[in-house]
Amino acid sequence: MNDRTNSPTTTTNNRQPLIIAGILIGMGQAGFFDGIVLHQLLQWHHMFSSIKTDATVAGLELNTLGDGLFHAADWLITLAGIFCLWRAVKRKDVPLSTQTLLGSILIGAGIFNFFEGIIDHQFLGIHHVKPGVNELAWDLGFLALGVILAALGWMLVKREVPAGN
Repeated sequence: MNDRTNSPTTTTNNRQPLIIAGILIGMGQAGFFDGIVLHQLLQWHHMFSSIKTDATVAGLELNTLGDGLFHAADWLITLAGIFCLWRAVKRKDVPLSTQTLLGSILIGAGIFNFFEGIIDHQFLGIHHVKPGVNELAWDLGFLALGVILAALGWMLVKREVPAGN
């Protein structure tokens, strides 16, 4: 018997719901890390710091609003991931695997870094990881970190051998 559903266990192994949950959680948590560490603790940049300086009250207000909206989006993505995880855990066809979940979280974090780096740092240019000296190097490092995180996550997920196979 499966204690998650009070029904006989099944040999079906559908990891997709767990992977989707992990990716969403990873994206949300990477966004929180970026916002908390880079925006608030290190204060290297704010959401719109390449558009309007935070050296004026009006600029700081705009950037603080942008950071708040950014955190709200991270929160919603994380909430969606938690909801998907809750739904996945209730399904009898979804094998629970720490390796699959952690790998998926790394994939999500990597996706966040890569796309946030491409869109916000390069395409829109609304801010950079660390403006000033070596700005491009910091931006490229951020992109590289995203690729590395996603690749490590992918390796963990792919290395997992689903039960029953």
